[in-house]
Amino acid sequence: MTTMRISQLAERTGVPATTLRFYEGAGLLNAGRTPSGYRMYGEDAVTRLAFIASAKHLGLPLEEIGELLAVWETGACADVKADLRPRVAARLSEAEHRLAELGAFTRTLHDVLRRLDALPDRAERCDAGCGFPAGPPGAGEPAASPAEPEPAIACSLDGDGMAERVAEWRAVAGDARPVEIDGGVRVTLPAERAGAVAALAADEQRCCPFFDFRLRFAGEMIELEVRAPSGAAALIDELFTP
Repeated sequence: MTTMRISQLAERTGVPATTLRFYEGAGLLNAGRTPSGYRMYGEDAVTRLAFIASAKHLGLPLEEIGELLAVWETGACADVKADLRPRVAARLSEAEHRLAELGAFTRTLHDVLRRLDALPDRAERCDAGCGFPAGPPGAGEPAASPAEPEPAIACSLDGDGMAERVAEWRAVAGDARPVEIDGGVRVTLPAERAGAVAALAADEQRCCPFFDFRLRFAGEMIELEVRAPSGAAALIDELFTP
């Protein structure tokens, strides 16, 4: 039987060795050991990693992927279908909800642009006569809410949770190289990873609300822009630097 060391498996599958070790610790990938302690993998590891990658592209978290792997290993195709379908339906519902929110936000931005384009070009300071804001409170629009304070640079994940999240981002990003932009980085990825990226970004903002994620579709690719306050630059590097 053909066997591979971890570096060979990483080269063949494109999955970084750090992620392979994390998968082993999470119970998703088994490794044999040589007498000298080197990890060794069989051909089944390649198929298993392809299954994991497919599940991650659907936005499934590692815990659910582990449950699905157990069914895949021991059950019939019908069992995998029965287990996978409700998980995909749940992700679809979440994606549609986020899409509806994004659509509403997009409409708001278009409306603001139309209002800005209609404003007169005046040399004086902007005031209620400019039309934006649309007059003082009580003149047709509610008073503006006070600006929200910048979120604190704090994450609710513990050490193990952070390690898992880093591995999840690196598994999705693969060997993509981040490009520095103002306040963060931009990562270009295949469009089929959009679901996994959106799910991870939603999870990330629940525990680390100071991150700002923006996703743009560009044909067969997507561009993910991640920004954060200057004090969180190291966290961005940890998530996206291979």
